[in-house]
Amino acid sequence: MPTSNNKLEIFVICAPGLEAVTGAEMLRIGVKPTKVEAGGISCTGSIQDVMRLNLWLRTASRVVVRVASFHASTFHELERRAKKIEWKRYTDGKSPAGFRVTCKKSKLYHSDAVAERFMKALTAQVKGAKTELSNESDDDDSSQGNSQQFIVRLFRDDVTVSIDSSGELLHRRGYRLATAKAPIRETLAAALLLGAEWSGAKTVLDPLCGSGTLPIEAALIARDIAPGKNRQFAFMNWPGFERRGWQVMLADAEKRTLPKASCRILASDRDEGGVKAASENAKRAGVAGDIDISRKSMTEAIAEAGSSPGNGLLVTNPPYGKRVGEGADPRDLYASLGKSARENLPGWDVVLVSNEARLIAQLKLPTELLFAASNGGIPVQAVKTTVPVARS
Repeated sequence: MPTSNNKLEIFVICAPGLEAVTGAEMLRIGVKPTKVEAGGISCTGSIQDVMRLNLWLRTASRVVVRVASFHASTFHELERRAKKIEWKRYTDGKSPAGFRVTCKKSKLYHSDAVAERFMKALTAQVKGAKTELSNESDDDDSSQGNSQQFIVRLFRDDVTVSIDSSGELLHRRGYRLATAKAPIRETLAAALLLGAEWSGAKTVLDPLCGSGTLPIEAALIARDIAPGKNRQFAFMNWPGFERRGWQVMLADAEKRTLPKASCRILASDRDEGGVKAASENAKRAGVAGDIDISRKSMTEAIAEAGSSPGNGLLVTNPPYGKRVGEGADPRDLYASLGKSARENLPGWDVVLVSNEARLIAQLKLPTELLFAASNGGIPVQAVKTTVPVARS
């Protein structure tokens, strides 16, 4: 494992469209982005920064570390350079090493043959190590099990080898075991809140909460709870992993945690199964006491929230496209959401995701684009508006 003094080339992977939100998060954590590209952000840092990014990032998918970069247009050259990589720094052979290879515009275009050379180099250096091919993508939601993933990319005969420090995708906080229909991924939920510049100072309402991901992420932000504090990461299996340093980092994160949210967090759904799932997930996340979860209609929830003094943020993931099922038309729901907000929530911000402009138009509120991303494989737009205050 790299020592504290080693400067590492780090690449933070995020869903395309979330780069600005993730980059702002990195700055707050104390890691300065050096280059932003579609689907991720480069930076330079220490192994402590790698650990800190995994622990604290709310909107990223993975954190990978550059192991090697070189030019290779022949297999002989590839084999020679692969042998020079210090594989023992990243794996001791106790768990399988998975290789994911992509080749574009390179003379070495057969990804399996390229992977075979790297596997041979690793097993020659790490006795008893097992290797395997991996077909996962950077944003694959399937589990990697105990496999340590290496990512190899060839582009115009330039080779980069990286190691995944995260393991399972970072959205897997560990609390969402109970699900309702069409859940929003935790990273996208956090991006909606952070993109709206919500920091926990004012009321937040999700009147279509489903399994509760949005209000739970809001509670984690409001209490400054590290999203990765209860999970395992791939870097923990690297040889030389400094468990004591990690425990100190966790202890520091625990000291930062506020005993309770300082604002109201309201969550409701008309579906009893959704309310039950949200309650169970909030309990697992340790924030059940911070969220008022109830079963009621959307319009009832909005009216009740607006009856209290002050303004806040309505943030939600309403039905759209394939998520509403065959033959269903969600335009009435969007129209009702906009009407209820205009009548009950003057001065409130409203943030939501949808995949169709015609649905957003039903709000009858002027909206601005926060970002365009993907939810469950469906391209979506996150939009924000502020409900006008009627002139007296």
